[in-house]
Amino acid sequence: MNEGTLKGLRKFNLIMGGIHFIQGILMVVLAFVVIREAAEFTPMIVQYFQDFDPVEQTLVPGRSDLFELPFGILVASFLFISAGAHFLISLPKKTNDIYNRDLKQGINKFRWFEYALSSSIMIVLIATLFGVYDIGSLILIFIVNAAMNLFGLDMEQLNAGKEKSEVNWGPFVWGTIAGLAPWIVIITYMVGLADLSQVPWFVWAIVGTYFVAFNTFPVNMILQYLRVGKWKDYLYGERTYIVLSLVAKSILAWLVFFGALQP
Repeated sequence: MNEGTLKGLRKFNLIMGGIHFIQGILMVVLAFVVIREAAEFTPMIVQYFQDFDPVEQTLVPGRSDLFELPFGILVASFLFISAGAHFLISLPKKTNDIYNRDLKQGINKFRWFEYALSSSIMIVLIATLFGVYDIGSLILIFIVNAAMNLFGLDMEQLNAGKEKSEVNWGPFVWGTIAGLAPWIVIITYMVGLADLSQVPWFVWAIVGTYFVAFNTFPVNMILQYLRVGKWKDYLYGERTYIVLSLVAKSILAWLVFFGALQP
């Protein structure tokens, strides 16, 4: 890896961060100035617990309202977090040096920590669109999705510098299993509807987009570790991650944002 390539990647990150940031600003303006329905969409997050019925002398399901989820702000934060990560690895010299040093070893810790936070926020928002309002379920969905991404970090750290034949695929397999768990919950809620024809178009669009995005990221990782074609160069895979992140996050964020405006 020469210094010119790393400098080019720094500029690329700055550009991508700027695109994410502009979209986040635009979303906030739309939500709070132009299309106020987006700011007004605030699902109530609830807590379920065991309660005692003194009349029947038995335990019964109880529920309490906890707080309203600021949906529009959280969708925008999804983009702002991505922008912040791009700026963090590009602007401060210290973090840029860490980023470059890790890239030479075939690792990008910043990517996986950012994914762990931003994608976990998005999957929680998607879950609420499907009717998952229970705080316990949402916390588990957030943590399991974050764990999926941290398995990606573990995959890179475990296999740094190894030849194709020496790659340990364990973290990849465990991360895939963890990543499926939130979708099992979401699909359970979705198919609970008696008539699937009543499911709005944007719901199918969100499911389809996330499914494609879910598969393109691991495919990129597989190509990296199998050293296929241009993916023999770790930086090519890094650039692919950045492009996939921008495209997938942009489409998904706007689908979820406008989905919140639907009846």
